[in-house]
Amino acid sequence: MYVAIDVGGTKILVATLDNNGVIQQRLKFPTPKNYDVFIRKLTDTVAYLSTKDIIAAGIGIPGRIDRKRGLGVGMGNLNWKNVPIEKDVKKILHAPTIVENDAKLAGLSEAMLLKDKYNKVLYITLGTGIGTALIVNQEIDPNYADAEGGKILLEHKGKLQEWEDFASGRAIMRIFGKPAREITSERDWKAIAHNICLGLIDMIAIFQPEVIVIGGGIGRYFEHYGPYLKKELKKYETPLIPIPPIREAQRPDDAVLYGCYDLAKSRYGTSHT
Repeated sequence: MYVAIDVGGTKILVATLDNNGVIQQRLKFPTPKNYDVFIRKLTDTVAYLSTKDIIAAGIGIPGRIDRKRGLGVGMGNLNWKNVPIEKDVKKILHAPTIVENDAKLAGLSEAMLLKDKYNKVLYITLGTGIGTALIVNQEIDPNYADAEGGKILLEHKGKLQEWEDFASGRAIMRIFGKPAREITSERDWKAIAHNICLGLIDMIAIFQPEVIVIGGGIGRYFEHYGPYLKKELKKYETPLIPIPPIREAQRPDDAVLYGCYDLAKSRYGTSHT
C-alpha cells in the first residue's frame, strides 16, 4: 500500500492506495495550528490504518519546500516554518517518504489522467489562493517546481495586484459578497471569468501548454464560467500564443491524494527495495 497525506489549511486527509492507485481507506482530522500537535495527531491517525505494509508515502503541503532536506519552508496560511515534515512522517510510517507542493501534486495527478493525449499540462488550482503546476511528460517540471503563478503582478482596476488577490476564491467572496457556490448571476460569472483570464493568458504565453486543467474549489464551478473564460481567452489569441483546450479537473477533491501516490510510486517503485 501507499500512504497519501494532504495537508490543508483546515483539514488533514490521510489515505491508503493500492498498487493500482485505488483508495482503500480515508481518514481525516482538523489541521492543528501547532506543528508538533500535527505530528502527534498524525501518529494517532496512522494507528487506525488497516494496513502496516506501506511501500512508500507522499505528502502534499501548501507553500514552499526545501526538497533536498525535506522541509516545509513556508506553508501559506499555516504558521509552520522550516519543519522537517518528510523526516518526521518517515519515522511515523517506517517507509520511504517524499514531500511536494500540493498544487504540483494535484497537477501531476490530473496530467496522469491525460497522459495518452497530452505531454505538457498546465494545472491551475483556484481555491483560497491560486496555485499552478507545469507537468511535462508526467513529471513535475523542475524548472518551475517553485513557481507561484498566483503571485504574478497584474494591472487590475488601475493598480498592480497579485492575480490571486482578485481571481481566487477568497477574492470572489470579497468582491461579490458570497461564496462561488451561491453565485447565480450570469454577469458575475462573466466577471469572474474575466479576472481568471487576466492571469491565465500570461501563463499561456510563458508555458505554451498543450492543455490547461482547472481544479480547486472554484474549479468545481467550471460549467458556470468555463464558456466565458474560453471566449475571453480567444480575444488574446495570436499565431505566437495559441489558446489550448481548457478542461475541468476530473478529481478536484482528491487530486492531491492521487498525486501523492503518483509521485511516491514513481520515486520508490512497488517495493521497499
